[in-house]
Amino acid sequence: MMKRKNIKHTEGYKFFICFISGLLWGALAGALGLSILVSQRIEGYYEKIAYLEHTIQDKDEKLAKLEKSINNASIVLKDVLVILEFKDLSNEQIDLIDTIEIEKAIKEKYASSLGKEIKSLDPDILVQVIDKRILRFDEAEYQLTVNKLVLSDVLKLWVSISVLEVTS
Repeated sequence: MMKRKNIKHTEGYKFFICFISGLLWGALAGALGLSILVSQRIEGYYEKIAYLEHTIQDKDEKLAKLEKSINNASIVLKDVLVILEFKDLSNEQIDLIDTIEIEKAIKEKYASSLGKEIKSLDPDILVQVIDKRILRFDEAEYQLTVNKLVLSDVLKLWVSISVLEVTS
């Protein structure tokens, strides 16, 4: 009889140990799943914040330039609109953060032209500012080529972007 009590007693410990380890593995799997969901949401919010910060900065620059030229009676450059066309890249390969950074870099090149009279701007020089330029972000290099330019109170640029091979 003594042996039977010990066997039943050890089976209780085995069940308890199995139950506790199951709880721990379940908690670990739940925490992992929750952290994956949270990290995806945070990444989405990060992209949205970067885009909105870029938009705010762009609007502030435009406002400052327009306030300086408000007394001019002639037509002045009020905005720069960049239309990006990616060569040889699918929608999945296009990185939203790099797209925002490319657009920001292009607009920074033309920030000094905001508020100037359109008559004083030379379209050929405006094209040469970014044509054949190479931009580097993280591990990627992009070459910019200006396809088309329309100059009115808004400077519209159609820029094709091709990815260069990175030799690291």
